[in-house]
Amino acid sequence: MKTQRRAGAAAAALLLGGAGVLLAPSTAQAAVIDVQYDCKTPIGDKSAVSPIDIKGVKEGDGYKLTMSFQKGVSSSPIQLGAGAMTPSAVIVVDGAEKTSVPVTGPANAEPIPANTPIKISDLSGTYTPKKSGKVTFTAGVLTIKAMGTTTTCTPGNNPKPSLELDVTAPGGTTGGTTGSTTTGGTTGGSTTGGSTTGGSTTGSTTTGGSTTGGSTSGGSTTGGSTTGGSTTGGSTAGGSTTGGSGGQTDFPGKAVDVTYDCGAVVPGGIKTPVTISAKKNGGDYALTVKTAKGAMASPMQLPAGALKPSMDIKLGGADSGTVKVTGPANAEPIPNGAPVSLTDMTGTYKPGKSGKVTLTPDQLTIDVTMAPGSTPINVPCKATASGVSLELDTTAQPGGSGSTTAGGSSAAASGGLAETGAQDDGGIKALALVAGTVILLGGAVFTFTPWRRLRGTR
Repeated sequence: MKTQRRAGAAAAALLLGGAGVLLAPSTAQAAVIDVQYDCKTPIGDKSAVSPIDIKGVKEGDGYKLTMSFQKGVSSSPIQLGAGAMTPSAVIVVDGAEKTSVPVTGPANAEPIPANTPIKISDLSGTYTPKKSGKVTFTAGVLTIKAMGTTTTCTPGNNPKPSLELDVTAPGGTTGGTTGSTTTGGTTGGSTTGGSTTGGSTTGSTTTGGSTTGGSTSGGSTTGGSTTGGSTTGGSTAGGSTTGGSGGQTDFPGKAVDVTYDCGAVVPGGIKTPVTISAKKNGGDYALTVKTAKGAMASPMQLPAGALKPSMDIKLGGADSGTVKVTGPANAEPIPNGAPVSLTDMTGTYKPGKSGKVTLTPDQLTIDVTMAPGSTPINVPCKATASGVSLELDTTAQPGGSGSTTAGGSSAAASGGLAETGAQDDGGIKALALVAGTVILLGGAVFTFTPWRRLRGTR
């Protein structure tokens, strides 16, 4: 039986999800029952309704029970990796015997694309009766583990049994008696896997004073001409600010407002100031990219290592391509309500062409990992409006190219860089909203998206 029913829910909708089900014996009486699940999630209590079907098949001394969700969860706004979601539940047994049966299902074998309905696999387990007679089977507590979070959902509408069987205990005969019974374990209270909270860090870069290697005048002439002024080490850079080793080494950029489209993850997009600065290192440039710091409070607890940003820097003018910069993940847990910031991102630009080159913030990506070893969620945000933050006068380097590998998380460009835009309101909203999405998806059965509450105003 795969009857579909529509059921209202305040915060979520469960879509078609049940796979093939096993046939029950002819003595069974089965029905699809609407179950209202009251869930304890990391962002608060949520409720949703799903029609539940339970089937039973005699296997040896016991019965194989299969619990199917006639509707699955709503579509995820971002991709879920393979193995990211694992469901389990408890089936409550009543009648001739009172007990409970745990049922489990496999994790999702394939990635779940964004905006694709999430299907919960059938949950199965074995019931071995200790007494003969008529027993009923009712949906109990549902547990979803996803991306390091645990969400527990308890039936709140006192649902009716989905299945009734006339069972035979091993060595006994069916009699349908309802003699005295003991009350075994039923559905326990829901628990939430709260994460520990530590102090948050803002990852601000210290700006050490830059040194200028002034040229020395030997005091003696060299063949009648002096070497006054800074030397270029054999070649000049056309008189630009990127002159030789005695010239400027630190190049602070200006803050430019960038608008990002993150799709369904952040309705309405994100607008944040971004600043690109550079430090000359030989012929290469160590880049540092800053976004707004602590512009909003975290809407939930986030573990250490949960959020890792990266960005593409678009080259223009004499050079072309992109340079990828990356930032380290948050080193400490971020408590609920604490300021949240994207860490500074760094990378190396090796010029492929000589001349004036512009650097413009482009696509922003946030990798979200809610537990060590769990599958990261990749959230890309496309820059729909941006501007030039920095211009450099470059000299082509051997092996130079517009596209370079990303720098590490070290502060390679710590000398004399501008710290503009650090206190402006902006793109850290992406961090909080993405984190919120992950926690919501950590509830896995339901996708709750209170974006209006989380977005606030600029």
